[in-house]
Amino acid sequence: MPQISPESCDTARRRAPVSSLARLALGLVLAALCGSPASAREEAGAPPVSTSAHIDLVLDQTRLVFDLSSPVEADAFVMVDPDRVIIDLPEVNFQLDPRAGQTQPRTRGRRGAPAPKATTGVISSYRFGLFAPGKSRIVIDLAKPARVVRAITEAGPDGRHRLQIDLAPIDAATFRRTARATVRDLPVDRPAAAKPEATAAADARPLVVIDPGHGGIDSGAQGIGSVIEKTLVFDFSKILEGQLKESGKYRVQLTRNADVFVSLADRVKFARDANAALFISIHADTISEAAGVSGATVYTVSDKASDAQAAKLAEKENDADSAAGLGGTEDGADVSDILFDLTRRETRAYSHVFARSLVNYWSQAGRLNKNPMRSAGFLVLKAPDVPSVLLELGYLSSEKDIAALMKPQWREKAAGAIAEAIDKFFAPRIGAGDAAPERLPDGVAAAKSEQQR
Repeated sequence: MPQISPESCDTARRRAPVSSLARLALGLVLAALCGSPASAREEAGAPPVSTSAHIDLVLDQTRLVFDLSSPVEADAFVMVDPDRVIIDLPEVNFQLDPRAGQTQPRTRGRRGAPAPKATTGVISSYRFGLFAPGKSRIVIDLAKPARVVRAITEAGPDGRHRLQIDLAPIDAATFRRTARATVRDLPVDRPAAAKPEATAAADARPLVVIDPGHGGIDSGAQGIGSVIEKTLVFDFSKILEGQLKESGKYRVQLTRNADVFVSLADRVKFARDANAALFISIHADTISEAAGVSGATVYTVSDKASDAQAAKLAEKENDADSAAGLGGTEDGADVSDILFDLTRRETRAYSHVFARSLVNYWSQAGRLNKNPMRSAGFLVLKAPDVPSVLLELGYLSSEKDIAALMKPQWREKAAGAIAEAIDKFFAPRIGAGDAAPERLPDGVAAAKSEQQR
C-alpha cells in the first residue's frame, strides 16, 4: 500500500468535499492510507495540535471552537473581577497566531443562514497557551456574564476533532454566585514554578537571573506587524544569557526556558531561592495612545510611581497573573520589621546604582526614551534582598523600535551593553581572582559592609 505523508493527509482532509456522503467516502480512504488523523508524533505521546479557532453565534449562544488533531478532556469554571471563563486542558500545541483571539465571529441563524450583523456575543477576546508543564489553558474574557453550557471535544466528519465551548448569557448575580462556588471548590491553581539550577558549592561567581517577560498563555504586547512580546523578549534573553556565560564571570539562569507561563510571585521566588545577586526582567511593551514614544526605559521598584506613564505600565504588568486566569497576586512587601525594611532600602539603592549604569551603557548601543529612568510598584521587582530592574527594550507600537529590535546585529550590540553594565555593577565587588562576595545584600550588616568598601 502506498505511503502518504502526514502533511498530505492533513491537506486532503481540509480539502474534503462538503457533502456528508463524499466526506465519509474520502474519510474511509484516508483512514486506510493515513491511519488516524493524529500524527506519528502524537502516537508517540506528543500533545495534540490545534491550528485554527473561530467563534460562531448560534441562536442565543456563543460558541468558541478549536480544531484539534486528537481529543482532550476540558475542565471549565468562571471567575470574576474581571469576568472570565477558564478552560483547563492537558498540554495542547497551539499553532495559532496569538492574535487569533481578536478574530470577529461568524454569525449563523437557526439553519446556518448568515445573520445581518456580526457581533462577539458574550466573548470580548480569548487567549490560549501553555499554563504549566503538561497543562494548557484557554482564558475567555466576557463581554457580559455567561454560563458554560458545555465544553467538550467532538469528532468531525473529516476525522479531526473540535473542542467546542458553548456559552450562554446569564444575569450578573447568578454569574457571581457560580464564580464563588467554582473557585471555592478548586484547589489553589498555580502552575509549577521553575526550579533554579543547582550549582557547585565552590562556584562563588555572582548569579544573574534573567526574566523573559510573559510566556505561555500570557503573550504580552502585540506590536505592529506580527511581533509578539513574549517571543521577542525570550529570544533577546537567550542572547544575553549566551554573552554572560561566554564571559565566564557569572552564573546565569532564566526564569523560563520555554514558552510557558510563570506567575509574578514565582519569578520573584525563583530569584530568591537561587540566591541571585542581580535580577533583570526583560520586556517590550506598547503605548497605543502615544505612538511617538520610543526608546529603551529602565524601571526600578518604588512605592510611588515616578510618573503617570510608569504607574500605568506597572498596573498593566502586574495584571499578568489575572490575564492567565489566576486570582489576585499577593504583595508581601508590607512587612513591619525594621531589619527587613533596612534590607529592602539597601537593595533598592543597589537597584538604582545598576539602573544608572545600564542607562549609561545603553546610550552607547541603542536609543533611549526621553525619560529613560523611571520607577513604579512592579510586583516582579519586589524581592527585598535581590537588586532588580525591569528593562523595556523599546516599544512595539513604535516602527523605529521594531525595526531595531528585529535586527540580529542590534540585539547582539544591545545585549553587549547590558553585559558591560553588569560588569560595571559587580566590578567593585569582585577581586582580581574573580571571587564574588556573599549575596547582595543579605541583611543589613552585609549591605553596610559593601557600602563602606
